[in-house]
Amino acid sequence: MAENNEVPQQAAAAEEKHCASNNLGVKFWLILLTIVFSLSMASGLYLALTPCQTQQQEEEASGEQKESMTSSFIKSLSKEEGAAVIKIRGVIQEGTENGFMARQNSASAIAKRIRDLADKKEVKALLLDINSPGGTVAAVQDIYNALLFFKSKGKPVVALFRDVAASGGFYIAMAADKIVAQPGTMTGSIGVIMQANNVEGLFDKLGIKVMPVKSGKHKDIGSAYRPMTEEELALLQEMINETYQQFFNAVKQGRPQVNAEMLPVYADGRVFTGARAKQIGLIDELGGEEVAKEQLSALTKIKDIKLITPKSNNFMDIIYMGGASMENKLGLSSKIEDLTTPKVAYLWTY
Repeated sequence: MAENNEVPQQAAAAEEKHCASNNLGVKFWLILLTIVFSLSMASGLYLALTPCQTQQQEEEASGEQKESMTSSFIKSLSKEEGAAVIKIRGVIQEGTENGFMARQNSASAIAKRIRDLADKKEVKALLLDINSPGGTVAAVQDIYNALLFFKSKGKPVVALFRDVAASGGFYIAMAADKIVAQPGTMTGSIGVIMQANNVEGLFDKLGIKVMPVKSGKHKDIGSAYRPMTEEELALLQEMINETYQQFFNAVKQGRPQVNAEMLPVYADGRVFTGARAKQIGLIDELGGEEVAKEQLSALTKIKDIKLITPKSNNFMDIIYMGGASMENKLGLSSKIEDLTTPKVAYLWTY
């Protein structure tokens, strides 16, 4: 009889335990949902009560952030005297992508860093480390003019060519006092190119028709959606010749040791090895970083000059560096823009 009484008691205890477990589960989910709801409400109130930024305010904030990041690079220079290193990598242009690295590698950001370095007492010279096939005309000239400003402070510049320093990469080096390159460096390509694509055939296959409404007959000159006329080709050639003359004058001024009669021949867009470039006077010395340092030491009269590189100490800058390279890489609109917008460039391309 006692055994019969124990069975209902055990069942009741098990049922009570099960109910308690269910109640705990329900309470847990109620608490979790309450937290999520509260956070959502707080976020909504924040967005509702926070004034929206206008486009101008966003641009100003972006400019202030860019200024702050550039300053953090310059402030972190060692106080030890030496030559600051500025690296030029890839195509020289004013970046259209967002992100920290895109901004820091844009031509205007590089030019600003050079101008800021010119006012630093501990910076006695500049090593311009170049590995670039060139870039857009205005971007190249921005950096070139910044280098001339740096030199106006009585501080020398030495350019060091790596694998490639061609066209616009060569142009900016015309501001340098000395140029060092490896025997196998590809350099030269003095000239201008404009790539105007034509996607009319592709659009016809896709059934797409572009019909511009324009204020003048040349407003869509260089359009990718129709062939160019002879008149338009002549107008663009005139512009190319003008920008080429600007490049030619920079070479003539920066490399006075080159035979004046042969310079027009060398400046027809051809490329040279570093060894050949030295023979004709387009560079000064063959070698790498050590040779460049020797040139800097000779120009500054500082024995075994130190190379100092601006670095950022800002933790958020490091975070941005990691993610910025992935931003907008596959943006369709930017790819279409690159395809359909003509660009005049000091660029070695093939």
